[in-house]
Amino acid sequence: MTLETSIEYVKGIGPERAKLIKSVLGLSTVEDMLNFYPIRYLDKSKLYKVSQLHEETSQEIQFKGRITQVQEIQTGKTKRLTAKFNDDTGSMDLVWFQYSKWLKEQLPINREVYIFGKINVFNRQFSMPHPEIEVEEKKEGEVRLKPIYPSSEKLTKRGLNQRFFQNALRNICREIPNLIEENFPEYLMKTFKFMSRQHAFLNVHFPKDLEHFDQADFRLKFEESFFFQLGYGLKKLHHKTQSHGNPFPIIGDYFNDFYENYLPFELTGAQKRVLKEVRMDMKKPIQMNRLLQGDVGSGKTMVALLTMLIAMDNGFQSCMMAPTEILAQQHYNGIKDLLEKTGINVRLLTGSTKAKERRIIHEELENGTLSILVGTHAVLEDKVKFKNLGLAIIDEQHRFGVAQRAKLWAKNKIPPHILVMTATPIPRTLAMSFYSDLDVSVIDEMPVGRKPIITAHRREKDRLYVYNFCKDEIKKGRQVYFVYPLIEESETLDYKNLMEGLEHVMDFFSDYNVTMLHGKMKPDEKDAAMAYFASGKAEIMVATTVIEVGVNVPNASVMVIESSERFGLSQLHQLRGRVGRGAEQSYCILMTSDKLSKESRTRIKTMTETNDGFKISEVDMQLRGPGDILGTQQSGVVDFKRLDLINDSAIIKTTKNTVDRILEADPMLARQDNLMIKNYYIKYYKGKNKWSKIS
Repeated sequence: MTLETSIEYVKGIGPERAKLIKSVLGLSTVEDMLNFYPIRYLDKSKLYKVSQLHEETSQEIQFKGRITQVQEIQTGKTKRLTAKFNDDTGSMDLVWFQYSKWLKEQLPINREVYIFGKINVFNRQFSMPHPEIEVEEKKEGEVRLKPIYPSSEKLTKRGLNQRFFQNALRNICREIPNLIEENFPEYLMKTFKFMSRQHAFLNVHFPKDLEHFDQADFRLKFEESFFFQLGYGLKKLHHKTQSHGNPFPIIGDYFNDFYENYLPFELTGAQKRVLKEVRMDMKKPIQMNRLLQGDVGSGKTMVALLTMLIAMDNGFQSCMMAPTEILAQQHYNGIKDLLEKTGINVRLLTGSTKAKERRIIHEELENGTLSILVGTHAVLEDKVKFKNLGLAIIDEQHRFGVAQRAKLWAKNKIPPHILVMTATPIPRTLAMSFYSDLDVSVIDEMPVGRKPIITAHRREKDRLYVYNFCKDEIKKGRQVYFVYPLIEESETLDYKNLMEGLEHVMDFFSDYNVTMLHGKMKPDEKDAAMAYFASGKAEIMVATTVIEVGVNVPNASVMVIESSERFGLSQLHQLRGRVGRGAEQSYCILMTSDKLSKESRTRIKTMTETNDGFKISEVDMQLRGPGDILGTQQSGVVDFKRLDLINDSAIIKTTKNTVDRILEADPMLARQDNLMIKNYYIKYYKGKNKWSKIS
């Protein structure tokens, strides 16, 4: 038997059961079965009494007693087998809905038995469907912690119950000395006091006790994280050896003049730290690849601008690319205003840029008089040529494909330095894992004097109160957003939509100017609506999530999100970030229906309790999973068998530091004491990482 052997050859399984297991659980090889871990363990030393049962009893539990009164019951075309189970405190029914003649004949009637299973309650009567049954004498010598494996009703009905999986795994575990090879060298085994890999697999399936299980669990989680981090570490090393870059050694007049004379506010400590990290990267003749994470309003754009000024000081051009015209326009307006008195040439290139303006942009880019270009995908067009592109900044990078980004890299013979920005806070453990090929910087401070946004949950019965509150804010000179999830009415979803909402808002706020913004409008219509609101001529904007990213109106102090239970956490947080940009107190009001699902309640509660985007992102990851957090292109990339990206953050951090130290001292894993790691990596992981040069 090898790890690649089909499970049909495992004792007790066979071809038919193997086919069923593969169709339901996706397990086809011995290795799959070894990595089919228990979801929990039953302490079989613990016994319950029938008298202890109550209607809330939901877990699988164990009893000791006797089986009596076995009978078959016919109801229409269906037949079931029932029996009475009795202990010294009471009785309950045992039920089998699909059973074989063999089961009826083999039931140990009137003998001392242990039964194990899940309790059902109907009309205050307790029953246990399809129990596991063991006679008392067979219990002797049994392990105390009994593994409970993931299963399904389809498998249980076909006899593939817990005992089946336990026996199958026990048969595989007997072969572990022939199946499992060690992959950690002696120095790692001693440093972390690991149990052997063979013992780890044995004790995760059939632990001797809790202490042995904890050691096995730590060992297997560490290993999983270690080789994952090793792959990314080798990828980063490969990039650094392959990606030559233009060094930016100078901090000159452009940067210093702006910093000393035009910087509108003191940088936060986090902004200064990130700027230093960027500066250290760009000094080297190696292409920078850095991810800049920062919550809404934390000042990423200022860091980006200062980085572009460093590029200018070294004789290079910069471009900033955003996924939407609204966001590109926002960045352009912000940067242009900040540089207004410096004389630095900044232009905007989007799909709606007029031909005359395009000709000027193309000419100035090629002769070098245009230092900073802000744009959308239009920047990627072949006819857009730079004289000397040295820095490319990408905002909301998960919205751009790999091929699109590669076009940007090709805008210069020596690839430009890359700064990737995201306003969607990514859980630190996720960033540490999935952006290990990038250097990660985090702005985790908000600008001084910024007031936290007050977030409140309101229901339909509170609508009049909410509308009157918005009126009071408008009377103070503020502006209000109303955001809806749909543009047109849906036949299947009963909640507010934009057009209906617009009518209600215009009716109640008839004394005020209302403008509308949604994704189906033409670019010039969007710009006009946004300009109308930003200028203060409209007190209210009714919009869809098109304003989620990039709309900056400091005077807007209230964000009302309709049907907020229909939005994801990260979307709610992004929308909330459209207010709170001025000096005045701002508010986010989450309107919901009266009935909320458990998940919706968790999202709303999280939003009202914290403004911390990183805390919100961790809750979001628990609700949605890591693939969704990273965007559709990364969905499905997480295939950890034991590692939990939230709860095992300490292990992830430790393995990353361990891998970094190993690769710093031995980049090709050529040392004798690293050969075990290298050989295992080549055998099991190298095929997944085609860029890896290790051999």
